[in-house]
Amino acid sequence: MRRRSRGAQAGFLITERISKNTKCHRIDRNPMAIEIRPVKTEDEYHAVEQLQRDIWGAQDIEIVAFETLMTAHRNGGVMLGAFEIVEDQERMVGFVFGFVGLTSDGRVKHCSHIAGALPSYRDRGVGYALKLKQREIVLAQGIDLITWTFDPLESRNARFNFHKLGATCGVYLRNLYGAMRDALNAGLPSDRFQVEWRIAGPRVEARLLGDREAAPASSSVSLLMADGVPLINPLVAGEPLRSSEKAGPRSERLLVQIPSDFQSLKATDKNLALEWRMRTRALFEEAFAAGYVATDLLVDGGQSYYSLETVPRA
Repeated sequence: MRRRSRGAQAGFLITERISKNTKCHRIDRNPMAIEIRPVKTEDEYHAVEQLQRDIWGAQDIEIVAFETLMTAHRNGGVMLGAFEIVEDQERMVGFVFGFVGLTSDGRVKHCSHIAGALPSYRDRGVGYALKLKQREIVLAQGIDLITWTFDPLESRNARFNFHKLGATCGVYLRNLYGAMRDALNAGLPSDRFQVEWRIAGPRVEARLLGDREAAPASSSVSLLMADGVPLINPLVAGEPLRSSEKAGPRSERLLVQIPSDFQSLKATDKNLALEWRMRTRALFEEAFAAGYVATDLLVDGGQSYYSLETVPRA
């Protein structure tokens, strides 16, 4: 924790409403606050390096280092920190980093490369505030698409990306990063979803404003199945992924179950975790090739399910 500069920008109490012209975001938790603002100093860039070690157990060779962070930031990238402020002291507890890129057909987009918060801050709205500020900056650059990758079997991240932010996904990338060495990813193929966050679209606007009508997938899984929506990988006798993986007659919507806590599963049964990886890989690749897109992550009875649709809302 370091002493706060008197010249630091003031923040404000963050709400579910979108701000388009503010300098920074602030989450008040008396007697402390968390402020979202661009990283500025060499010490702050080095704090981002340390957070990568603390959050993911990353080795030094895997860390996005100061020189890359600073260069990308100074050339159109986004490098935001979440700073906990207690009296006149502050420390960084989360961050998001991304840079300008191109889609496969040459359109400009923002690539959100890495984001995270210390475990004790993950239920305090830090990640959400970081994404809101990132969206604000990218919109001001005239860019309307942000993409990033994440492990499709991480239920918590999926819930945040799809249900909270309104992202969608129709791209599955096999073993994208090869054999990873950090504590959270080691030992399994690094398969990833590449999500699209169309930050100027009505779907995202409605989600961020808390419009539940924009999220009909929040219905219970049991009700969806009663209405004929197929679960294409049902559990059999408590064993996952043992039954037929065919969806049967084509439906406008599908459900795919994933582990509710993939990290715990990996810690207790690495072989079963690998089975989940390989079988859901086949399911998602087949579904995406058939025109389905992941639009939501539902939680029902302590279990997690993706909702896939044939015609996603923009």
